[in-house]
Amino acid sequence: MVRGIIRIASLASVSLSSSGFFLYGTGYWDPSDFGVVRIGRAVLTTAAITWDYFTKLRHVEAGTEEYENIKSQVHLRSAHRLLDLCCFNRGTFIKVGQHLAALEYLVPPEYTKTLSVLHSQAPCTPFTDVVQVIREDLGKEISEVFEEFEKTPLGAASLAQVHRAVLQDGRKVAVKVQHPKVQAQSSRDILIMEVLLHVVKKIFPQFEFMWLIEEAKKNLPLELDFQNEGRNAEKMSSIVSSFSFLRIPRIYWELSTKRVLVMEYMEGGQVNDREYMKRNQIDVNKVSHALGKLYSEMIFVHGFVHCDPHPGNVLVRQNPENCAPEIILLDHGLYQVLTESFRLDYCSLWQALIAADKERIRIYSQRLGAGELYPLFACMLTARSWESVNRGIYENTVSKEEIHEIRSNAATYLPEISQLLASVPRQMLLLLKTNDLLRGIETSLGTHSSSSAFFYMSRCCVRALASSEEQPEMNQR
Repeated sequence: MVRGIIRIASLASVSLSSSGFFLYGTGYWDPSDFGVVRIGRAVLTTAAITWDYFTKLRHVEAGTEEYENIKSQVHLRSAHRLLDLCCFNRGTFIKVGQHLAALEYLVPPEYTKTLSVLHSQAPCTPFTDVVQVIREDLGKEISEVFEEFEKTPLGAASLAQVHRAVLQDGRKVAVKVQHPKVQAQSSRDILIMEVLLHVVKKIFPQFEFMWLIEEAKKNLPLELDFQNEGRNAEKMSSIVSSFSFLRIPRIYWELSTKRVLVMEYMEGGQVNDREYMKRNQIDVNKVSHALGKLYSEMIFVHGFVHCDPHPGNVLVRQNPENCAPEIILLDHGLYQVLTESFRLDYCSLWQALIAADKERIRIYSQRLGAGELYPLFACMLTARSWESVNRGIYENTVSKEEIHEIRSNAATYLPEISQLLASVPRQMLLLLKTNDLLRGIETSLGTHSSSSAFFYMSRCCVRALASSEEQPEMNQR
C-alpha cells in the first residue's frame, strides 16, 4: 500500500513539476518552488509515517502498556517528520500544521507540542521579494510610499509577513506583505495533500482527518485576499464598538491590495507573555476575562467569529489614562460566520453545559451532529472530564490531574474524535480550534475559566435566545 502512495504521487509529480518550472523559471529560484520537489517531500513523508504506524503497531496487542508506549514513540517520530515537511514546503503546509498544533485537546500531545513551533518560526521572505510584491501591487517603489521601511519583519506567518514602516506624512504603519509564491502554490499543495490523505484512509479506515483539507480548500482563498481581511477587521470593529478594552488597527485602503495590507501600527506584548504583563503591571485575570467576554459576544450574540487567536495575533497593553488592560486583535483573515440555527443550538448547548443538565446536553449535542458520542463532544468543548461536566463545570475548577487525563484521552480516543469531527457541521471545526487556542492562552496565564467567565457566557446565550424569540413577534407586527 505504501508503494501505492509513491506510484500515485509519481504520476502527479510529472504533471505538476513542469508547471512549477514554468511558473518560477523567470523569478525567485528555490528548490522548494518546483512541483516535483514539493510533491516528492510530501510523498516520502507520508510513506514514512504510514509505514511506521503500520509496522510498529501491527504485532502489538492494542490497549497494553507496550502498545501505548510504542504508539507514543511513533506519534513523536511522525510529528517531527511532519514538522520538517511543513518547514521545507512552507506556505499551505505550515498553515495546515498550525491548525493541527492548535487542536491541543483533540489530537495527541506529541503532535501539538512538536508542531506548535510553527506559530512562531515560520520562514521569512527575502526583502528583495517584499520590494517586488509592493512594486507590482502598488505600482510604486517603497521609497515613494514610505519614509521609512524596516527590512527585518516584525513577524512572519505561513502566508505573509509584517514590516514596520512610516508613511510620508509621518504616520506609523504595519505593512503585511504576502509571500510571493504562496498564491500559486496553494491549490497544488492542497491537491497533493488531498490525494495522499485519501490513500492513507484506504490503509487506515479509521483515519478521519479529511476535514482538514476541506477546511483549507474553503478558507485559504479568503485568507489570501487581504482586502477580505480588511473588510473583516472593519466589520468586527463595528460589531464590538461598545468594548472600550478592544483595539483593532485602522486599514489604509488607498495603500492596500489583495497581497499588501497597510494598517495602523499598534504596540503591545503577546497575550501569553506573563513577564511582559508583570513588568507593565497588567492584571492577567482582567485580560483573560476581557478575552472571554469578547469571544462570547462574537460566538453567541453575533455569530461572526475571529478564528485565529494564537498569541501572535492577540496583543495586550495598558491604557495610560485608566491603567486598564487593552486587547489588540490582529490578523482578521480567518473568520467563521455561524448560521442562525447552529448559533442558537450552540447557545442552548452551552447553557446546558453550564447548568449540568445531562438530558439537554444530549439533545443539543445530537442536534449538532454528535450522535451517541455526545459525552465525548461535551468533553471536547469544555476540556473537562465527563464526571466534571455532570458535577457542573461552573461549580468546580479544573485540576492538574484532570488536565493530564483530558490530554491522555486525546490519544486514547483518537478514532472516536476523528469520527466526531467528520460528523459535526463544518462550522464547528473552526470553533473547536478557537476554543483550544483560547484555552492555551488561559493555561499560559494560569487563569482557567472562572465563574465570572461562565456568568458572562451564560448572559450572552440568554440574550441571543431571547432575541431570536422576539424576532418572529416583530415580524408578525
